[in-house]
Amino acid sequence: MPSFNIVKKSNLNKTFRTQSVIGQFDLQIDTDVKEQFVGNIAIENKNWQVGIIVGSSGSGKSTIAKELFSNYYINNYEYDNNAVIDNMSSDLTVQQITSMFNSVGFATVWSWLKPYSVLSNGERMRVDLARAILSNSDTIVFDEFTSVVDRTVAKTASYAISRAIRKTNKKFIAVSCHRDIVEWLEPDWIYDTDEQRFFFAKATKNDRKCDWKSEDVAPKYGNFLENIII
Repeated sequence: MPSFNIVKKSNLNKTFRTQSVIGQFDLQIDTDVKEQFVGNIAIENKNWQVGIIVGSSGSGKSTIAKELFSNYYINNYEYDNNAVIDNMSSDLTVQQITSMFNSVGFATVWSWLKPYSVLSNGERMRVDLARAILSNSDTIVFDEFTSVVDRTVAKTASYAISRAIRKTNKKFIAVSCHRDIVEWLEPDWIYDTDEQRFFFAKATKNDRKCDWKSEDVAPKYGNFLENIII
């Protein structure tokens, strides 16, 4: 995947309050508020299945992921009031659906018979993931990954989802502000938006956890994105 130079631009309305903030903090702003994200996610021609874009809020995670992987984003799925198992594709067998539910950690049989609207946040996340993995898409990008669940659930869900993905031929990219899931997700690569740094991850398994070591990556790729104004 490519080098990128993304400029995020917002028009600034000159009001009393905005001008007060500019003057008070001595900001060098004329007519626009701009942010720039420059980096390289060098995964082209590499064998991988799980990756993560991780960093603090406002560091550009979603902006980068949406620009580079827009065709693979999990959009808001629509669900009716039927049981969630009936909201899966009609091309799938019951066995295929329930097997995937179990694989992503959505293993409570009674919940399979409930509408999506009454499920917990953690259950909804797992249903969305199961639906994405069962889709025809070969790559899945999941934004705000594990953000709506408690951290214990986040870790166990990350482990289950990583295992589920590796049983398929699909690729999965998590986008998250939570670093505590990295060792449980066991990604093949990490892009840290706080440092704008990319590296492949080497994992040493120990009680289902991993120690991560950076691997130098210096491939020569052409620019995929020149200058994107959002």
